[in-house]
This record gives sequence, structure tokens and C-alpha cells, in this order.
Amino acid sequence: MPANTNPYGGVFGGWLMSQMALGAGALASRTGQGKAVVVSATDFAFPGAMRVGDELSVYCSVTATGNTSLTIEAEAIARDRNSEASTRVASGSFKFVLLGDDDRPRAVGEAALSANDSE
Repeated sequence: MPANTNPYGGVFGGWLMSQMALGAGALASRTGQGKAVVVSATDFAFPGAMRVGDELSVYCSVTATGNTSLTIEAEAIARDRNSEASTRVASGSFKFVLLGDDDRPRAVGEAALSANDSE
């Protein structure tokens, strides 16, 4: 939307990063089976421009696993609203730490307990 544009009329890079973080966070939570919080974002590049009205797709993959963390690479592809032409508009890496019900780091292989599981 126009509120998400930079002074030159292109989509603001911060908005792109937030959409990528949402996609990466969904993968981190699904993979870690519970709460996952982003602790760093690195290696961002914006090789193309996205315009208001373009369709955005975010593709993510887990590239590294630590004791309590997951590193997820994200790639953002914009498709022109009125055609099939697409452009890679951003890429970057997010690190997430998995948290337990007590909001403390937990091991990657340790599934979070829900209220129903603890009864």
C-alpha cells in the first residue's frame, strides 16, 4: 500500500523484511513445534524493486540448527500485478531461538507443551 513506499515510490525495504520475518517465523514455529523468536537478521540484499500492487511470495528454508536455534534463509519474489513477470526483490537470513512455556530457551528437539499436554 502507499503507506509502505519509500520517497521514490518503491516498496520500503523495511516492509519487505517484516514480511520475510513473518514467513520465516511461521517456518521456525512449525519446525520447532512451539514459540520461536527472532534474535538476529543478517545478510540482506535487495537486488530488485517491488512496486505497489505487485504480488509478494516469500520462500523460506532451514539452513542450520543449533541447540536452541534455527537459522532460516528467506527469499522474496515479486510478481508484476498484470503479468507473469517476476523479480527477486530481497533475500536474507534470520536466526530464531525456540522458547518453552516459561519463555526460556529450549532444545530444538524438545516440543513445547501445551496446556492440554500437561494434564
